[in-house]
Amino acid sequence: MNSARLSEEARNTSEAQGATAAPLRHLVPELRLFHGADSLSALQGELARLGSTRAVIVCGASLARDGAAMALLHEALGKRGAGVLPCVRAHSPLDAVEAAAADLQALGADAVVAVGGGSAVVTARGASILLAEQADARQLCTQRGADGVLRSPRLLAPKLPQLVVPTTPTTATLKAGSALLDPTDGSRLALFDPKTRAKAVFVHPALLQTPPRSLVVSATLNTLAMALEGLMSLRGDPFSDALLVHATRLIVQHLPGAEAPAGREALMFASLLCGHGTDYTGAGIAIPLGHAISARFHVDNGLANAIVLPHVVRFNARHAVAGLEQLAVAFGRTERGVAAADAVVHGMAQLLAQLGSPNRLRDIGVTRDSLPALAAVSTDDWFVRDNPRPVRDAADLLGVLESAW
Repeated sequence: MNSARLSEEARNTSEAQGATAAPLRHLVPELRLFHGADSLSALQGELARLGSTRAVIVCGASLARDGAAMALLHEALGKRGAGVLPCVRAHSPLDAVEAAAADLQALGADAVVAVGGGSAVVTARGASILLAEQADARQLCTQRGADGVLRSPRLLAPKLPQLVVPTTPTTATLKAGSALLDPTDGSRLALFDPKTRAKAVFVHPALLQTPPRSLVVSATLNTLAMALEGLMSLRGDPFSDALLVHATRLIVQHLPGAEAPAGREALMFASLLCGHGTDYTGAGIAIPLGHAISARFHVDNGLANAIVLPHVVRFNARHAVAGLEQLAVAFGRTERGVAAADAVVHGMAQLLAQLGSPNRLRDIGVTRDSLPALAAVSTDDWFVRDNPRPVRDAADLLGVLESAW
């Protein structure tokens, strides 16, 4: 849908010759965003607009036990609320999502209000897909065909409208994909359906204070990985570049102060900017490697992503110069050419040091003998095909993991 980002050489030539930019299309999905202490007052109006009278909250057990948070939500929903499903578990495992789908049907839900972080948003979307399609997730997910090409089946059934009240800075809020964890083998079942994009998003300052700092940091590190991979991508456009550069700036500035209300709001907006911006770019290998590590060693995605990301930057350095130069500026550096990769790696190291986060895989319990299996399972992730430096086989990914170990 989007033009390839010009290489630095082509960009310089274009400027020298006074040529116009390459043609592009930037199609923006509907976004209705409400922010502030009165943001939830718009919830009933949005439900009425959607024709909903039986909206069900999907959240985690800890949030369901938070009396003040639930009072806010129940007051906002009023008579349009039809129940609460405290079913969300980390990484959205398939059995939890299947159970949520059955519960949505039992409650007669006609809309879903996902409250929480990425797992809540993905669980709500995934459950809505399973409920509508009435099929096994393994049949509905992106799969590699006999020709080796990854394809996402079209999911045509109408879906329950999704409304999101995010509490952590997750890029999942604005996405159309839902990656569920298959507990049988630790693989990711990627479901994609544009009809599950959020119809409305409500950012409430009080609810941003509910998660612990560690969860906010982890979610933001995942956002940072998405932003960096999006800017290193060979796809994108000036709009997505602007969104991702500013998202990176906000993270670098505010992540060390993630406990402050103003910091949490800034990080939330960074995640929304990144979620929107990465719809127009490719991704890369940091996210698949992080997912594989987190699923098998029970660590947060963001932490795993942050550890492998500097090594991914080195891997891609000569293939993503233009994006890395923009990232160097976002980190407050001005290096150009391949040296920009060094600036970005240095910026990442400084940020992790400020946070007191580990920077080696061995420090989070990853064993060396697990690295080949992690590399192998990551090759089947959709994002790998878009890495700026072509990935030949699992050996390339193994090399990145070994350098991060």
